[in-house]
Amino acid sequence: MPYSEMFKRKMVQRLSGPEPVSATALSKQVDVPQATLSKWLRQAGGGDAYVFPNDPNRAPQVNTMGPRRPEDWPAEEKLKTVLEAQGLGNDALGAFLRQRGLHEAHLERWRQQMIEGLQKPPAKKPPSHPGDLKRIRALEQELRRKDKALAETAALLVLKKKVQEIWGDADENTTGNNGK
Repeated sequence: MPYSEMFKRKMVQRLSGPEPVSATALSKQVDVPQATLSKWLRQAGGGDAYVFPNDPNRAPQVNTMGPRRPEDWPAEEKLKTVLEAQGLGNDALGAFLRQRGLHEAHLERWRQQMIEGLQKPPAKKPPSHPGDLKRIRALEQELRRKDKALAETAALLVLKKKVQEIWGDADENTTGNNGK
């Protein structure tokens, strides 16, 4: 069903004005599908000065905000949005989300992605030169060999100390049967 531009503006104003109404509640009041109201609000970007695309009085607009779909936002913009929304109360958060065309689920997903990203260990960078990989493998092999040798030497030292404790020093002078 076609709606007048004036009607659309009025509905967007009621959705995003000083005392905003939810799209579901407004849908029941004016008998317009909730999806249609939400679409108008997304198109409006939540701003009061929005001009609909087929309005003849519309001035050409340049999109300085970047992609409108939240999934296409750059990571910096997502981080900024999550941080801005962090301290807002329920009413202010609702207006904030409407203004940006977001849902609370977007914020939760982005917050979780940030937490997961901070908990993961940094990825190892592959060697930049192919010869580096061979050298790394050779050094790791040599390190393992030296670790084994060190462990063997440590075990021999422990055994030597135990032998000395049990049998005493081999250098000690022992008195024989003849008393010398």
